[in-house]
Amino acid sequence: MGENTNITNEQLFEFMTKMYSEMQEGFKDVKQDIARLENNMISLENKMDINHKALYDGYKLTYEKLNTLEEKVNKIDEKVEKQDVEIRVIKGVK
Repeated sequence: MGENTNITNEQLFEFMTKMYSEMQEGFKDVKQDIARLENNMISLENKMDINHKALYDGYKLTYEKLNTLEEKVNKIDEKVEKQDVEIRVIKGVK
């Protein structure tokens, strides 16, 4: 114990004041970081909502187009079947 470790109350107060000030700055930085993260999350959520709506609209349009094409194919299939029957009847008559 050769060192002199006597610290005065004034030195201790100055040290604690400095620590408190640095901690407050640190908390301020953390709060700013949290606010930035919250803003980024809100931005991402908005983009996701927009993308979700676009994907849903695209899916709905594709589904509707598929139904339209299916109806057209069914009509063409009916015509081909009808023509096939007519051709067999015509060939059978001869």
